[in-house]
Amino acid sequence: MVGLNSGRRGDYSTTPLVSEAMGFVASFERDFGRLRPNFVAEGFMDALQRSRSEFKLLFVYLHSPDHPDTPVFCDRTLCNEALAAFINDNFVAWGGSVKASEGFKMSNSLKASRFPFCAVVMAATNQRIALLQQIEGPKSPEEIINILQRVLEESASVLVSARLDAEERRNNMRLREEQDAAYRAALEADQARERQRREEQERLEREGAEAERKRKEEEDARERAVREAAEKEAALSKLRQEKALSLGAEPEKGTDVTQVLVRFPTGERKGRRFHSTATIQCLYDYVDSLGCLEMNSYCLVSNFPRTVYGPEKLSLSLKESGLHPQASLFVELNS
Repeated sequence: MVGLNSGRRGDYSTTPLVSEAMGFVASFERDFGRLRPNFVAEGFMDALQRSRSEFKLLFVYLHSPDHPDTPVFCDRTLCNEALAAFINDNFVAWGGSVKASEGFKMSNSLKASRFPFCAVVMAATNQRIALLQQIEGPKSPEEIINILQRVLEESASVLVSARLDAEERRNNMRLREEQDAAYRAALEADQARERQRREEQERLEREGAEAERKRKEEEDARERAVREAAEKEAALSKLRQEKALSLGAEPEKGTDVTQVLVRFPTGERKGRRFHSTATIQCLYDYVDSLGCLEMNSYCLVSNFPRTVYGPEKLSLSLKESGLHPQASLFVELNS
């Protein structure tokens, strides 16, 4: 296990470190061409995280530009087509110059004592890395491939286990997400059904309340109509009684008594004697007291000649109206 010189994770992903990494890649291409390991243009910790997410080991190259063996090592070994392809296929590659801040820190962390210097590391925990292999001093492409192949074989079980663990975590996460989605869907369906049930219940309650209100209104209207009809009938009955009482007793036959016959539209006839001094209003009171007609819905009329005894003649006496000693009148309903 190797501890990193810098304390915080954020120290490795700042813009200056990315600029250093980009500068190293550009400088390496300029000096040795594009046929090389595909060094990532990002800080060491970001490269380490990339290797973890891709389930690969991290190949580290610390570049010492002033070391006499560096040019030949870069040109003939690192840029060897077979080695570059092997590294690119199996590793995430990161490089840094020991003259730059991050390359210098990593040379201290990895305790690089001889150049050219390469290493194979993998992420551990608590800002520590597992140093799997150091490759120091000049080496041929074949030697480095053999070393890297051995490291891959020794680490294969760890990488496979990490991949399986990650797949299991992804599967568990997907399963939880599916379960959560199914739970949310079921919950939403239950809530929708409950909301629909409440709305239906509220609708039925509203309709029931409205029906009860209408029923009560209709019942109240019927009761009011019955009561008003009864009150009206009572009032009319009372008025008929009052009018009958106002007529007084029917007089006996005599010279000053007028015999009046009233014919109704139904053909029915009613007759009574009145004092000749009684008014036309008394005739109406008599007809009203019989209860055969609605008051004020008719008028009394005589034939030969036709005479209507309307409101203007109510105060005339029977004698003054020419109805004495006897008169035959009929009831004419008002239209």
